[in-house]
Amino acid sequence: MFDVESIEAEYFTLDEFKFKNGEVLKDAEVEYISFGTPHYDDNGLISNALIYFHGSSGNCYSVRRISEDMGPGEIFDTDKFFFISVSALGCPNSSSPSTSGLMNKFPEYLVEDMVNFQKQFLEEKFGITYVKGLIGNSMGGFEVLTWGCIYPDSVDFIISLVSSFKVDGHNYALSKIMNNILESDPDYNGGAYDLPISNSLKRSLKLSSDAIYCYGLSREEYRNNMTNEEIRQAMDEFAEEILEEDVNDLIYMNNSSLDYDLTEKLKDITAKVLIIAINQDQYFPPNLDAIPMSKMIKNNKLLIFDSCMGHVGSNELYKIKHDLEEFIKEFRDD
Repeated sequence: MFDVESIEAEYFTLDEFKFKNGEVLKDAEVEYISFGTPHYDDNGLISNALIYFHGSSGNCYSVRRISEDMGPGEIFDTDKFFFISVSALGCPNSSSPSTSGLMNKFPEYLVEDMVNFQKQFLEEKFGITYVKGLIGNSMGGFEVLTWGCIYPDSVDFIISLVSSFKVDGHNYALSKIMNNILESDPDYNGGAYDLPISNSLKRSLKLSSDAIYCYGLSREEYRNNMTNEEIRQAMDEFAEEILEEDVNDLIYMNNSSLDYDLTEKLKDITAKVLIIAINQDQYFPPNLDAIPMSKMIKNNKLLIFDSCMGHVGSNELYKIKHDLEEFIKEFRDD
């Protein structure tokens, strides 16, 4: 296992970042980690960059999800790839409502803005305009697929990990429920709340976490492998984690993907795509997400495996190790 946690986060400031809605953010902070071995082309530009995109509750250290297969000689070979993992737009320590201090005055952003934020960072910090590969987990999958649609000539391969091509149905409802709970709290005050947050807002954050807790693992895991007392304790622990998040950060992140839908754009992807799904994933069941998506992308491979961990089972890639190795080896500079 590659020790991601030992890498110290670094920070870079974009002089300005322009959102799709036309708003401009000055001095936009970017948190990131980088590791591995950069290779350079004839123009002195890094040619083997592999960019990791985390899920909605993650940050740049979430690349640890694939760390079991990282290191010299591993599938994600640190001698063959140069890895960059960024805390996305809207996340603490990168530019967000909380980090910027703008709170509810922070510009509304979309998944496409999150993509452009990372793309601009790569160009300004590293001079990278073409990447070897993109790996996106959950919401990070929204970003890598969006990148492939709008910048098709800038990437060789894409890995979509427990993700989808659109937000609708129960996923749309869950985001709306979380936001409704938070926005209906009298202390929310339209996003101009006092800090530290009140006990009322803490209670609302807990309720919002309770609303989504039962979707993380598989139904079988909750029913067969956990007692009711263990579930209660796990819910409390999950709530403790969400209490560390900023309310506006959470609402903005949920809002960013409410209109996410690449149904008419997936045909524009020219990169080779690996779609990885989990049969027991309650957020993105393969029959609703991965399988339909595989029929809309020209050059793709679909891998589906079983995991009682459900949506969070994306760190069990050892179950598809051979197929993953076969996909990746084409793109390593051996």
